[in-house]
Amino acid sequence: MTNIADNIRRIEQQLPQGVRLVAVSKYHPVEMLRQAYEAGQRVFGENHVQELVAKAPQLPSDIQWHMIGHLQTNKVRALMPHVSMIQSIDSIKLLRTVEKEAARIGRTVDVLLQLHVAQETTKTGFAVPELQEALSMGEFDNIPHVRVRGLMAMATNTDDQAQIEREFQHVKDTFGIIRQKYYIGRDEFDQISMGMSDDWPLAVKHGATLVRVGSAIFGPRQY
Repeated sequence: MTNIADNIRRIEQQLPQGVRLVAVSKYHPVEMLRQAYEAGQRVFGENHVQELVAKAPQLPSDIQWHMIGHLQTNKVRALMPHVSMIQSIDSIKLLRTVEKEAARIGRTVDVLLQLHVAQETTKTGFAVPELQEALSMGEFDNIPHVRVRGLMAMATNTDDQAQIEREFQHVKDTFGIIRQKYYIGRDEFDQISMGMSDDWPLAVKHGATLVRVGSAIFGPRQY
């Protein structure tokens, strides 16, 4: 049996101050999430809106739910009452939809802008030049119900650690450029989400403030 509490403690002991653990709970039952909660975990990441919306009412209200998977615009309305942060903003259209739905229910939501730095074409996100052009064009202005907190990225799924490190460093460098050029003096732009169960120590080495860990906490997924 997976000892969830021990796994969380082991990871937390290795995380530097200022780095938060996001427990990736997709496909895991509510009972396992409750064990993680009782071990002190408060931030959970889900990949699918339907699953997050189903789990949230069954668990304590002080949990911070992060949407970390690809988000379709037609699912934003259902998600909005429950989510604390959307880490996977990968288009201007999605950003505008989040703003509209947050305004509709009178709340503000934190988001991260997803960068595409991996080799796989199946992974979504802004290319770095595309994101910089959108920022220059003012596409991120006039979104009073959305707080852009930073960047999210996934590295290539490879055993080549040097490549993973290059991609993580690219994210860190891009974060620094964007903060200096477009978010100067705005303290809320302070988060980099990258790293998963197999590569989170490398992500922390290259500036991650949020690491998304699933199987190293909960064991194999229960489909």
